[in-house]
Amino acid sequence: MNINTITTDDLRGMEGKDGLILQGCGGDLKEWVDGINEMFTEAGILKDGSKFEDVSAFQYGELTCLLYPFEDVKLDIGKLAIWRLQTHADFGGTWLSDFVPNRLGGFADRPVEKPDCALIGEDSNIFNLAGVAASTLREHGLKEQAEELKERVCSSGSYHEALHIIGEYVNITSKDEWEFGDAEREQEPVRQEPGKSR
Repeated sequence: MNINTITTDDLRGMEGKDGLILQGCGGDLKEWVDGINEMFTEAGILKDGSKFEDVSAFQYGELTCLLYPFEDVKLDIGKLAIWRLQTHADFGGTWLSDFVPNRLGGFADRPVEKPDCALIGEDSNIFNLAGVAASTLREHGLKEQAEELKERVCSSGSYHEALHIIGEYVNITSKDEWEFGDAEREQEPVRQEPGKSR
């Protein structure tokens, strides 16, 4: 059995693949893999003596997470889906294909466009910055991301981590950049075709 250490960037490069992600896997990771293999075998989720042999571990914020890829295992996917829903509160189980778009901004080939947000020059209180960023997301029709941003900022462990989280959702810009850009556009001369006067 292999437990590979990967990053969230590696997950973003896995478009077209799927697997089960369990969040908050503390302690010995080998025990987690053995325990899930045993539990899934008893529940009839793993079929024909199949087991998860190639599992990946990654950090998401403060959480250690495990990715159980669906390649090379025989699964009853219907039973697995029911198990995931019934145990979500305990294991935080989600599909790779849901986790990457909803938590990491999309797969590398198709990143979700982050809106610009003028935070530089704002009151630097982290809850104020999170509120401004959430408003920007809502203005761009990204209501779910706005709620997720606020939740993640509130549960973050430090100012720096919270600021990093905000940067995952919006492009942090300054008010001056916006004002300078507007002023530049206003002052652009009107181009005329040669030989024509106003």
